[in-house]
Amino acid sequence: MSPEAFIQQQAARAIQALYGAEVPESALQVSVTRKEFEGDYTLVTFPLLKITHQAPDATGNAIGAWLVDNVPEIQAFNSVKGFLNLSFSSIYWNESLSAMAGDASFGQLPATGRRIMVEFSSPNTNKPLHLGHIRNNLLGDSVSRILKACGNEVVKSTIVNDRGVHICKSMLAWEKCFNGATPESTGKKGDHLVGDCYVAFDKMYKAEVAELVASGVPEEEAKKQAPSLKEAHEMLVKWEQNDPHVRKLWSMMNSWVYAGFDETYAALGITFDQVDHESETYLLGKELVQKGLQEGVFVKDPDGSVWCDLTADGLDRKLVLRGDGTSVYITQDLGTAERRFTNYKLDSHVYVVGNEQDYHFQVLKLILAKLGFAWASQIYHLSYGMVELPEGKMKSREGTVVDADDLIQSMYEEARRTSEESGKLADLSASERESLYRMIGLGALKYFIIKVDPKKTMLFNPKESIDFNGNTGPFIQYTHARICSILRKATVAYGPADVTASSQPSAKEIRLVKLLGLFPGKVAEAGAALSPAVIANYAYELAKEFNQYYHDTPILKEEDPAVLRYRLELIDTLARTLRSAMGLLGIQLPERM
Repeated sequence: MSPEAFIQQQAARAIQALYGAEVPESALQVSVTRKEFEGDYTLVTFPLLKITHQAPDATGNAIGAWLVDNVPEIQAFNSVKGFLNLSFSSIYWNESLSAMAGDASFGQLPATGRRIMVEFSSPNTNKPLHLGHIRNNLLGDSVSRILKACGNEVVKSTIVNDRGVHICKSMLAWEKCFNGATPESTGKKGDHLVGDCYVAFDKMYKAEVAELVASGVPEEEAKKQAPSLKEAHEMLVKWEQNDPHVRKLWSMMNSWVYAGFDETYAALGITFDQVDHESETYLLGKELVQKGLQEGVFVKDPDGSVWCDLTADGLDRKLVLRGDGTSVYITQDLGTAERRFTNYKLDSHVYVVGNEQDYHFQVLKLILAKLGFAWASQIYHLSYGMVELPEGKMKSREGTVVDADDLIQSMYEEARRTSEESGKLADLSASERESLYRMIGLGALKYFIIKVDPKKTMLFNPKESIDFNGNTGPFIQYTHARICSILRKATVAYGPADVTASSQPSAKEIRLVKLLGLFPGKVAEAGAALSPAVIANYAYELAKEFNQYYHDTPILKEEDPAVLRYRLELIDTLARTLRSAMGLLGIQLPERM
């Protein structure tokens, strides 16, 4: 039971005893006491005056006195203008720690019976994953873990954008410029090779545009008339017509990319429960368009194109079907959403997509609602800001991106360098050290990205992320390793039973227990806000508070066996909570560093 719920329960008893009135516990307002006042939690007494028929302070004093006299977990109170500030006794904090220490699923909230799909990653098969994809993947994965911890059944999904003119651009460049090169012949990961093709197309296209402009063609017209662009569009038409040669080339190059993606996902610890491909879903939604036409949701223009007029909703007209009958992107999204809600019997659907698509998802939800789908209100767009570098924005077609594989490797190398300089791992085997370097490097990368509120644009600096001090993944990992070291050196057995009502925790130990008790609430908060940053920054506060405690408290030098066992159980529970919190972010914590 949370501190707030405990006070609600006991305050309801007090009101019944003092005034003979039954008040629903949920109606009582309780919050953490403000720092300028003495107390742990505050009960708002203003709403109770119509029951007590007393002044605010008199009401607070009466309830506070009853609680101190009748509830051993509450030791003091003060009433200030309608706010009753209550201080817990050591009995309460000991009961709380004992409950947390004995709860193997601490932080896991009760089952809700809800099924939620989280779609993330959704890469294009014309380039490898880059830093922007890493933020998307880490957000999607951690949000999925958090929603599961909130008691939901979670389905992790992705849709691979494996068709379209951008895919044909890479295919065309491979045919023209790469002389039959393969991942095997070049020694390159397949997604990197195809990404090189995409960059090569852009160079070829720009050269053609420059040549046309030099011959007197206006630049905008030259961009449309460039031969390579026309060929790419022709290749797309052939793909849609199932041309055998184009389809064979498409399948071969996509297989290279899929193999490359799988390697990167494995390095990041990312998995999916459901994988869709645009080549299989792009025709979905056409039936919905026909339904919308029949119901007057859509209108058909003279050229045969179909539109949804959203001007009355403060938006504009949205194309849902071209004049030649071909789908546009939102047509696919309409159909895919219907299929997912129907097949998976979803209660809600979260799309993890950058904020440049805010308008798209606003339109998607509105159209689905107009089509009569009640679940449209249960679609959520986790709109996140872009990742930028000190040098500015990244551009895939110009090859100025931070490649995901290169970044993961560089983080590993930085972790290895920093760890070797410490000289503390000499007695570990080579394989143990390699595993540790991977854990630290990946933890640094994940934490640096996840700790930023998703809605904010972030600046990524690899050197800052690997720092062993400050608000970083390695700092939390090192804190956990330090706790594990203390526990290994302990010569006495300990367990939840060593936290008794008669234990006398210090002020710093009570502070740690308070922080530990916040964990379930932080999980709920992160789930409601779809913000892993809530968990990341909670883990940092917990690690920081432990380090201050460790600095002031020589744990293993304690001579009183009962106090020693209490402290060991306290820090063991803290280490377990750190593992749980960081596990929600997909970050492992080592036992040695």
